[in-house]
Amino acid sequence: MLGKLNIIRLILKLGDIRMATYFDEDNLKKLAKENNKTYQSASPFPYIAIDNIAIPSKLKQVVDDFPAPDQFKFYKYENPLEKKLAFDQLSKLPLSIAAILREMNDPIFLSFLETLTGIDGLIPDPYYRGGGIHQIERGGKLDIHIDFNCHPKIKLERRLNVLIYLNEDWKSDYGGYFELWKGYQKEGKHYLETCEEKISPIFNRFVCFNTSEKSYHGHPHRLQCPDGRSRKSLATYYYTVDRPEEEKVDAHSTTFIKHPDEEADSQLDSLREKRNKGRLNTTI
Repeated sequence: MLGKLNIIRLILKLGDIRMATYFDEDNLKKLAKENNKTYQSASPFPYIAIDNIAIPSKLKQVVDDFPAPDQFKFYKYENPLEKKLAFDQLSKLPLSIAAILREMNDPIFLSFLETLTGIDGLIPDPYYRGGGIHQIERGGKLDIHIDFNCHPKIKLERRLNVLIYLNEDWKSDYGGYFELWKGYQKEGKHYLETCEEKISPIFNRFVCFNTSEKSYHGHPHRLQCPDGRSRKSLATYYYTVDRPEEEKVDAHSTTFIKHPDEEADSQLDSLREKRNKGRLNTTI
């Protein structure tokens, strides 16, 4: 049984977490104005990486509370195209993690994103479909892909991806770089050309990019971090009622694309076709 003093301390801690502000509003406004032109003119598609997006001491609590792979019932994706853990049910997450994810769906954060990206009328996803928390252990990866373009439940157009990385003291030889690729589509099939950017997933690094048929991204090389470490991130996605006419296509699932260095493999091609119709090997 907890003593009265410990109970009071626990209540105060829970109150602090609920009231915590993970982002400084003035700083968000400043970052959006300073970086909107850079974001909107970026190649191969609009994107940006910004360090120290959150208040470091608050984000450190999120890291401390992040569940280890064997301490939580993550959704598991494990096939030759992807090996990762994910979870999107906020009610079952530690309070600090649920709090920052909710704050990333608040009007202040939405206004920051609208100014940064030039996309007005952003709508957050109350279901955090495909978002929430992500974690990749040693040997894990995520092949280059484009994301599903229409929310399966609320039927809105997916326009933005936001990631915040949580990896302290991350070394370059661990890998896990977030890669942005240039590619094209021909006769209904996607092809990759060149990797245009590699972003290290270090602590308190924010990455945002437009979600479209050209936003080829992932980290296709298997993670080389030590056993017991993992690549951790928060993920939120944003929608609009409509999208520019030139971007409109029929609704589709996440679409994985063959890597240019990959040898011909009919089994992998077949797997990609199956995966592009829906999730594979997951606990969902």
